[in-house]
Amino acid sequence: MRPDVLAADPAAEASTTRVEAEGLEGRELSPADKKARLVNLIAVVTPFAGLVLAIYFSWGFAFDWTQAGILFFMFMASSLGITVGYHRLFTHKSFEVVAPVRWLLAVLGSMSVQGPVIEWVGVHRRHHQHSDRENDPHSPHVHGDDEEHGVLTMLRGFYHAHMGWLFMGHSKGLGRYIKDLRQDEMLCRVNRQFLFWVVVGLVIPTVLGGVLTLTWKGALLGFLWGGLTRILLGHHIAWSVNSVCHLWGASPFRTGDQSRNNAIVGVLALGEGWHNNHHAFPTSARHGLWWWQFDPSYITIKALELVGLASEVTVPSAERIEGKRKKG
Repeated sequence: MRPDVLAADPAAEASTTRVEAEGLEGRELSPADKKARLVNLIAVVTPFAGLVLAIYFSWGFAFDWTQAGILFFMFMASSLGITVGYHRLFTHKSFEVVAPVRWLLAVLGSMSVQGPVIEWVGVHRRHHQHSDRENDPHSPHVHGDDEEHGVLTMLRGFYHAHMGWLFMGHSKGLGRYIKDLRQDEMLCRVNRQFLFWVVVGLVIPTVLGGVLTLTWKGALLGFLWGGLTRILLGHHIAWSVNSVCHLWGASPFRTGDQSRNNAIVGVLALGEGWHNNHHAFPTSARHGLWWWQFDPSYITIKALELVGLASEVTVPSAERIEGKRKKG
């Protein structure tokens, strides 16, 4: 463990004072972006339809612990794939793991249906490079009329940061953020297999539902609860980090942006909601910097380290934390 070392953030390779004209707004969507818009629309609408059907088929029955267990298991597995894998490992390189665990985290993250791993990393590194400024792909603060203030402006910003950005096109200019990952053979392979792992993430709860209940209805409910509804929950909890955690909460650290610590999102998003902490120390594997800031993702990383599967776990020193806190 290296408690006093904070490595250079891959998201900050270029000068943070330079804003490049990456064309996130005011341009015609490319064919790739138009295709992505359609795919994203399907990915947003289908899980909601799954929730409606899950409620319909479960109506009038007692609480189903089997389906609740499948939902919880699939949510935790795929969400940790995002928080521990996509985010803290692949984006910020805040720790290292052995090859099989590295592969597993990339696969579990793919099952969350938040995008292929390399593109996800590129978008998130761009977010850090331009946080709450022009060219931040999902800031709630830079996509409205600067002359307007009030509830409607806030709601427009919230919608954009939460999910509206998915339909605007954001593939242009990602190349410089992901040069390192494009040379990683394993990640490139998982990236190409994204749709396959999405399907696997739907098959697993379906099979579990069928095997554990020995009924076709159990299999259907496994698909609806552990598959589609789990994706819906994972989406909106993860997107809340982009929206809620740049609007509401505490900002104990100087970060130069509007990032916030939000306790509700902190718990639901497995530690990702301690977002001001994260923006203050992007390459820290630990986001919940105080004992009361629940961070299951960091607990997972420490557990992997304890059994020898993770190493080089980076956290800021107490002196560095104190030095970056706001005064007064």
